Parts: sequence; structure tokens; C-alpha cells
Amino acid sequence: MANLKEVRNRITSVSSTQQITSAMKMVSAAKLRRAQDAIVQMRPYAGKLKEILENLSAGLDSSDGIYSKQREVKNVLIIVITSNRGLCGGFNANVIKAANRLMKEQYSGCKVSVLAIGKKGTDFFKKTEHGIVGTDMPRGLNELFEDLSYANVAPVAEKIMSLFVDAQFDKIEMVYNQFKNAAVQITTVEQFLPVQTPKSDKKSKTTDYIFEPNIEYIVADIIPRSLKTQLFKALLDSHAAEHGARMTSMHKATDNAGALIKELKLMYNKARQAAITNEILEIVGGAEALNG
Repeated sequence: MANLKEVRNRITSVSSTQQITSAMKMVSAAKLRRAQDAIVQMRPYAGKLKEILENLSAGLDSSDGIYSKQREVKNVLIIVITSNRGLCGGFNANVIKAANRLMKEQYSGCKVSVLAIGKKGTDFFKKTEHGIVGTDMPRGLNELFEDLSYANVAPVAEKIMSLFVDAQFDKIEMVYNQFKNAAVQITTVEQFLPVQTPKSDKKSKTTDYIFEPNIEYIVADIIPRSLKTQLFKALLDSHAAEHGARMTSMHKATDNAGALIKELKLMYNKARQAAITNEILEIVGGAEALNG
């Protein structure tokens, strides 16, 4: 059994760790509230804009729909959205696993490149063959989470869209964690380009929009705006999911630290009782020896 000093030191160490995890939980909870409000407000707008985008693409022919051109898939870009910091459970690991699974199962015969947004994803994929090398790709994407706004995300989306238009990539996918609630994050694979046309379904009817002055005139504005919004929404989702995952992880860590402290205190009391018993036995044995 460990001596009393070792157990006391360990109790002190675990108590300090518990204070840290409890503070991190409260910080993540405060940040989660703001991030959750942002994504909840964005979703209805992004969903309706995506619906209009799909209807626009369906009404264009192949010569006008530059963002909906279907080409033979040879070069694929996967946008992997992770966090800059850890201590959030399996948040980053789930996204990286989903991206690797997508490469092996769906794009095994293609040349796949990864554009990572978030330090954890960047650190992982820069060591692989999928890491992007060159100067024609957006840089410094990890800094987006420091000031996450539409104005900062739009130039990145424009660059990615130009890569598709220039046929550098035939298909672009996004892999990120979608925010559901503080305890649940859904790992999502979403096609960014080419724009998908509405699926024909007997049960659901495609909305017939009337465009003024005409569909060709507004396509140059609506489709790029919708794609920028789609990327911005994915980043907001990931940002909120990160804080939810970190808050949950720190809550569990705090509870585990409390349970460990109870076990250590029980161990300490047992060791203390054993030490007291040994002292009493030594005193009694010494007294009997003197009397004898």
C-alpha cells in the first residue's frame, strides 16, 4: 500500500486537475451558447438558399451551369473541418476517420487532396500523401475560427469554387461535425461541388420558382452566394459542435476526478488506520517487554 505522503500528493494533484476541468467546462458552456445561437439563426436561411440553388442548377443547361457540371471524377478535394484545440473527446478523431473512410471506400481510384480547416486536421494530413502542396490553395485557414464571420469565409469559398471551375478538381466534398445538441455531434459528409440538382420523388414536388428578370441573369449572384453560405454554415456547425464536445468531455473528466478523489481518500484513511494500528502494537509490545 502506498505511504501517506504519496496518497496526499496524489489527492492534491487530482483536486487541482478537477478545478481546471471544471473551469474549462464553464468556459466551453459560455462559448457554446453564443455558437449555438449563431448556427440556429443561420440554418433556416442556408436551407432555403440551398433549395433555391438546387432549383437554379436544375433549370440551367450544361453550358451555363458552371457549378453543376458533371465530369468524370479523377481529382477530388475533401475539405476536412476540425478544431484548433484538443480536449474535446472524439470530436477530431471522428472527422479524420470519416475522411479516411471516404477516401478508401468511394475515391480509392482517384487522386485525393485534403484541404484542412483546423490545426488538428492540418497536423494529421500534412504527414500523408493527401496533404496539399502548392501556392494556389487557400492558406492560413486555421485562423478562421479566431474570427468566424461570413466576410472572412467568403474569400476562401471563392477560391475553392474557382478551383472547380478551372477543372483542377472534379468533385469537392466537406467532412465536418454537425451540431445537434451539447452531447451529440453528427459526423457529416456533404457534397460542395458540383451542385446537386433536386432529386425527383413522387411524394415530394420540386418548388417552381419564378425568377426576375431571368434565371441566367441572377445565376452569377445566387449560386456563388449560396455556396459561400454553405461553407460558412458548416464552419458554424463545427464550431458549435466543438464547444459542445469539449463541455461534455470536461464534465465527464470533472466527475471522474471526483470519483478518483473519493477512492484516494478511502485509501488514505485505510493507510492512516494501518499506521496508527502499527504504532499502538509497537507501544503495547514495548510495554509488555519492559514489564516482562
